[in-house]
Amino acid sequence: MGRFAVFREAGPGWDSSKPLREQQAWPEHAAFMNALVEEGFVVVGGPVGGGPRTLLMVEAESEAAIRHRLDQDPWAPLELLTVESIEPWKILLGEARNARET
Repeated sequence: MGRFAVFREAGPGWDSSKPLREQQAWPEHAAFMNALVEEGFVVVGGPVGGGPRTLLMVEAESEAAIRHRLDQDPWAPLELLTVESIEPWKILLGEARNARET
């Protein structure tokens, strides 16, 4: 397992006239993301800069595994968020580093 920084951004389905929690299928998306946290797939995550761009710290086998899992998000077929980038992330500071190495 490795750690990855995953950036997602607004896709063509994002309604910029509405806040995050008023986007289409918000309850389903929120439940899906909370389940990813419960599974340990997403370690931490949330919006960056006050807009629809988000950052997730993910534990997964590969970039392909991350894309496959995020494709199951109810927002994926609605194109509300798209994956901007997935990058390996070596955590050197903080609780996430300690939890992994103990």
